[in-house]
Amino acid sequence: MRDPRQVFGIDRHAVARAFDRASTSYDAAAALQDRVRNELLARLDELKVEPRAVLDLGAGTGHGTRALKRRHPKAVVVAADIAPGMLEQARAQSRWRRRFERVRADAYALPFANGAFDLVFSNLMIQWCDDLDAVFAEIARVLKPGGLLLFSTFGPGTLAELREAWSAGDSSNHVNHFFDPHALGSALMQARLAEPVLDVDRSVAKYPDVMTLMRELKAIGAHNVTQGRARGLTGRSRLAAMTRAYETQRRDGKIPATWEVIHATAWGSEHREDAGFPVETLISPSAIRRRPSP
Repeated sequence: MRDPRQVFGIDRHAVARAFDRASTSYDAAAALQDRVRNELLARLDELKVEPRAVLDLGAGTGHGTRALKRRHPKAVVVAADIAPGMLEQARAQSRWRRRFERVRADAYALPFANGAFDLVFSNLMIQWCDDLDAVFAEIARVLKPGGLLLFSTFGPGTLAELREAWSAGDSSNHVNHFFDPHALGSALMQARLAEPVLDVDRSVAKYPDVMTLMRELKAIGAHNVTQGRARGLTGRSRLAAMTRAYETQRRDGKIPATWEVIHATAWGSEHREDAGFPVETLISPSAIRRRPSP
């Protein structure tokens, strides 16, 4: 039996490539991501924090970063993403009166100093990380004591119909693995992030056919990037078997796709292990600003 880590582990290079390729098509197809981002921003408004430094982790094309800068115009706001194409698209959202910084970064090794941010905001990025302990440890490191972590991610019920349909075609892994709230909560506690609160929202989108769903997933970069994914082209027979299986779920002329979204908050703790990080590679948010021309 294969090690689950080899099957469901995330290929970080594949993540970067997928979102880099999808950067120009992302906005047109990202209706769900827009809705979840707006819900997350509404939760931020309710918390009434006044940060001086904000990190948008997994910023994508920068719409969330722009909204954060609009809400906190006096703060240094940084868009961080693993895909350079996404950051290039985000350039258009950074206006002279609402300018934010853009930094290419992997969530597993953030190039920022300890306690650099009062707020870490992350919309639908955590699901692309398979080592929760590592990513939350990095977030805890760059978050100031008492600072706020606010994020959303997909739960294990996401794309359940697609996962089930693929199982009719072959035994390969075709859909990404998503962590449940218990695993997320445990990892937040392990990182010594305080008072974690998580809740789950489920919605079902309707599509005219399977290929429309598949094209949307491709357009937003949501490819299967697990280590155990099938390599090479998927055979016609397997694709046909998956399509037939999915068609059995058609209701009222549409096929369903479940999206399970987990929203979470946690707070930076006074108790944090700071040793072991390469200080020479870490920068403060204010240091990102360009120097004025002489």
